[in-house]
Order: sequence, then structure tokens, then C-alpha cells
Amino acid sequence: MADAAPSRFVAACVQMRSGREPLANRDAAVTAIREAAGRGADYVQTPEMTSLVERDRARLFDRIGPQENDPTLAGLREAARENRVVVQIGSLAVRNGDKIANRAFLIDADGEIRAAYDKVHLYDVDLPNGESWRESATYTGGDCAVVASLPWAKIGISICYDIRFPAIFRALAEAGAEVLTAPACFTRQTGEAHWHLLQRARAVETGSFMISAAQGGLHEDGRETYGHSLIVDPWGRILAEADGDEPGIILAEIDLAQVTEVRGRIPALRNARPFSVRHA
Repeated sequence: MADAAPSRFVAACVQMRSGREPLANRDAAVTAIREAAGRGADYVQTPEMTSLVERDRARLFDRIGPQENDPTLAGLREAARENRVVVQIGSLAVRNGDKIANRAFLIDADGEIRAAYDKVHLYDVDLPNGESWRESATYTGGDCAVVASLPWAKIGISICYDIRFPAIFRALAEAGAEVLTAPACFTRQTGEAHWHLLQRARAVETGSFMISAAQGGLHEDGRETYGHSLIVDPWGRILAEADGDEPGIILAEIDLAQVTEVRGRIPALRNARPFSVRHA
């Protein structure tokens, strides 16, 4: 009889403060992956926009290319292979015609790309402090959610603003995901209000682990992000949290038996029933 798949692994989140120079950001991510692996991580996640945080559209286009030529993707594939860890790149900006894809990658310990995901929900918002964001002017949204198999678990991949759309996380969990992810470049204002609430809610609603690496601090392009990378268990407990908005690494052991336990205790996925809405 074949050995059962292991039910525990060590997850790490790399909190970054990516700037305008992709190669410098790549090198910082590679160094962090090496450190996380040295501290026992089996899986390492970086934040959204790992290679470049740049709000100026012309500057952004000038610094990126197609996926096959991206130096950060190549460098992090090599880091995964050298350190024998699974790496989830929270996202990279890659050319997609006359727009840009905000694309996540899951890389196995052999350095091979196992999955890619284009952010579905684009951040078109006007905030109370005057911040205004129109991702749809620059980015093209994806239309397909992704569940990928790790050696230890099935993982559902999302990016940042997706966290505000619970249907995608329920769909990922119903498709078998036991670990959900939402690496982010969350603004400070919205992060202070909603970051912890949203991460814990998605974990509790689905009985899943949530692992979300974040950007943090004041970036070269002038934006300020919230940080507080999180690893949350299926009961909504925070297992690890980054120190504010400072770059760094957090780790936690993920025990998949907790998913089985919590989903058995409160079987919300199984208890769902179809319904309609009527106006009265």
C-alpha cells in the first residue's frame, strides 16, 4: 500500500515593500525564500506585485514584459529549485496585449510552474481619503478560479481584492481546496478597517486555512500599504502575523486534520441549499 500523503507542512509568508526596480525586488524575494527555507518552510508565499509596485501606467509598461521573459519569475523558479520549497508568487505584472495581467504563479520544488491565476476582481474604487484606483484601466481581469495540488494539500489561489468576494472562496473550497490564499497589496486605509476581518471570515466560512502575504509600508510610487501578513486556521484563529508593515517572514505549521475537524463540526459547505430571491 502506498504511503498516505503527509498532512502537515510549514508555511511561510514573505512581507515585502517592493519598489520601482524589479531586479532589486526579485533579489529581496530570493533572499527571503532562502531564509524561510532555512527556517523550515516547505511552502513560501510572496505578496501581490512582488516584482514591482508602480502606479504610473507608462512607467509600469516600461519595466515589464511577457511572462516568458520575466526575470523575477525565472529567479523565483530557481530559488524554489535550489531550496526545495514550493513557492507561490503572490502576483507579477506581465504584458498581456495592450494591457497587463496581474498573475499569480505556483512553482513546485523542482522549479516548474504548476499553476497560474489571473486576478479576477479588479480594484476600481474611490476611498474616503481621496484615493482613487482604476485597475481596469491598466489590467485585464481573469475569468477562471484555480485549485492546485501541493504534496500536502489542495490550495485555492486568489489575489488581494478577490478577498471581498466570498463566492470565489466558497467555490474553491467546494472544489476541494483546504488552504486558501489572498496575497495582497492592500491600502493602509482599507487594511486598517477590514484586513483581519476579511481574512478570518473567509477561513471561517469555508473551514479552511487562509495564507496571505502582504506588501507593507510607504512605497517609492507614493502608495502606502498595510502589511500584517496573516496565516489563519479554519476556526478563525491567527497562527502568525507580521510585525505591522515591516518587511519580514512569518511561519506557521499547517495541520490539515484541522480542516477535517472544523468542517465536520460545522459542515457549512455540505449544509448549503439552493434558494431564490423574491421581492415582497
